[in-house]
Amino acid sequence: MADPKGFLTTGREVAETRPVGERVKDWNEVYVPGSLLPIISKQAGRCMDCGIPFCHNGCPLGNLIPEWNDYAYREDWSAASERLHATNNFPEFTGRLCPAPCESACVLGINQAAVTIKNVEVSIIDKAWGNGDVTPQPPERLSGKTVAVIGSGPAGLAAAQQLTRAGHTVAVYERADRIGGLLRYGIPEFKMEKSHINRRIEQMRAEGTKFRTETEIGRDIDAAKLRRRYDAVVIAAGATVSRDLPVPGRELNGVHFAMEYLPLANKVQEGDLTVAPITAEGKHVVVIGGGDTGADCVGTAHRQGALSVTQLEIMPRPGEDRNAGQPWPTFPMLYKVTSAHEEGGERLYSVSTTHFEGDENGDVQSLHLAEVEFKDGKLEQKPGTERSIPAQLVTLAMGFTGTDQANGLVQQFGLELDERGNVARDADFATNVDGVFVAGDAGRGQSLIVWAIAEGRSAARGVDRYLTGASALPAPIRPTDRALTV
Repeated sequence: MADPKGFLTTGREVAETRPVGERVKDWNEVYVPGSLLPIISKQAGRCMDCGIPFCHNGCPLGNLIPEWNDYAYREDWSAASERLHATNNFPEFTGRLCPAPCESACVLGINQAAVTIKNVEVSIIDKAWGNGDVTPQPPERLSGKTVAVIGSGPAGLAAAQQLTRAGHTVAVYERADRIGGLLRYGIPEFKMEKSHINRRIEQMRAEGTKFRTETEIGRDIDAAKLRRRYDAVVIAAGATVSRDLPVPGRELNGVHFAMEYLPLANKVQEGDLTVAPITAEGKHVVVIGGGDTGADCVGTAHRQGALSVTQLEIMPRPGEDRNAGQPWPTFPMLYKVTSAHEEGGERLYSVSTTHFEGDENGDVQSLHLAEVEFKDGKLEQKPGTERSIPAQLVTLAMGFTGTDQANGLVQQFGLELDERGNVARDADFATNVDGVFVAGDAGRGQSLIVWAIAEGRSAARGVDRYLTGASALPAPIRPTDRALTV
């Protein structure tokens, strides 16, 4: 273990963020560079000799958290990196983007502030990159088998890296112009700078993984032809169909899905555009949806110079502490203030949009809403609470409903779907089509990055077994596993 008395002598400290007035003027990550290293060893020392590390249950990857906490406490960064990579292909992604269900399950969190597991994780991997400990791991021999991976988000990349290291020849197909999926174009630069993706891609290229961008399976290449070309296929296309809001005025100019808005801001940072075609500059912005994607829209609008930003959530405001219905070690629904919320704007809870109102040019000008409450288990509008707020840009960030079926991929493969519209799979992540597997949100539905990576790793084992008859690759989860919630 780390410091036997660390949890008694050291309080919780987290990464220091740059001043709001400074960071909203650029797109760099919000944290002060290097601020964690002076404190992180002591923070890792707060990890207890708890006997049963429930953080393992909170994390679907099965991260060996007490082990790399111990190494970080002793400042043995190479050993810490080895233990971290033993279960996680991309800790620099999860260390920045994961909501840390491991911390919710931390034993110390029963009656104290949990160990800063996420901060320790990102410190270890950043130190590993700086020390040159992250190197390509090409296979010792090739199997002669070929695999196509459709989609280059965290699930697809994890599956591809595992299968490449197992000796198979892997090609990743991505419909966008760059590799990364939602990591590339759904996550703003201020949450994760894209240099972290780029260097992982270079590592994977050096290991032998091939990448094919601007190629959409179903439109550019027939899915059935792709299957005949490869010995196996992994579908990791995500759940990219955005949930819509069918209310009057939805057709007005200025009402967009979040995934129409956010990628354009990222393309400006990539140098593809000088100005985003959809921008919040000089506008009253309303973000519908209280989750992480909504917060990404809020932070983006601040940096683009919005006049005001209002975020709407139909559910009641969560509490700041666990309630009896969400006991430890489950992942509780708590009131969360992200870095984007620290930067300003208003958050409204228990409200529902009734309609949008536009001007003579068809541009949205206001949003009409009403308060809602639960009655007999259903949300109903409260009479007399209707009002309007200014809105020249509205982003819909209400989640996703399933994988894209409009491009023909599902039909061309002949895939069966489950009752929720996800691609159905068996215990080995195999679909009803021989040699075709599915990983990530396409099979699970909208989920977290740690679940996507875990799915990619587990599906890779299923593919490896299919191709060779056996596999030594790890499978941290089953398709039926779900988060530790109530």
